[in-house]
Amino acid sequence: MRREMTARPRRYWLMKSEPDVFSIDDLARAPGRTTCWDGVRNYQARNFLRDEIRVGDGVLYYHSSAEPSGIAGEAAVVRAGYPDPTAFDRNDAHYDPKSDPGKPTWYAVDVGFVRACRPLIPLSSLRRMAALRSMLVLKRGMRLSVQPVTAAEWRAIMTLPEWGGRAEE
Repeated sequence: MRREMTARPRRYWLMKSEPDVFSIDDLARAPGRTTCWDGVRNYQARNFLRDEIRVGDGVLYYHSSAEPSGIAGEAAVVRAGYPDPTAFDRNDAHYDPKSDPGKPTWYAVDVGFVRACRPLIPLSSLRRMAALRSMLVLKRGMRLSVQPVTAAEWRAIMTLPEWGGRAEE
């Protein structure tokens, strides 16, 4: 039996990176303005990368472990989930000796730079927006490095002046 492929609506994600490791500006300067989003070692985030994130999905590029933390820019998924090559590289900090190339444990996606916001949209500003009341990044204890964002949350964030008056969806 052949499964019919149906188009699904664009989805949205928030992906966290420490700016001293790989910032939105690093993404803007990367070859082809794309990078592999690798090194994720949380099963729930891995499941998003492996099963749910698709080419064309929107990404809020979030600077974490920074002062202040917040949304630094927008990216888009340019390659859907595939086995994370760092899991098999003995010289990489994310190497996992238990990960089997025949049955990979960890996954990555590729993201491409869309734009930076200036200035960064701090977490404190996000907390003040009623439209974001249920946003996962605002929940206490929510530490996932990859997390879904609703279409309504995406639209609310894209209306902020830090994008330079250019709302995109």
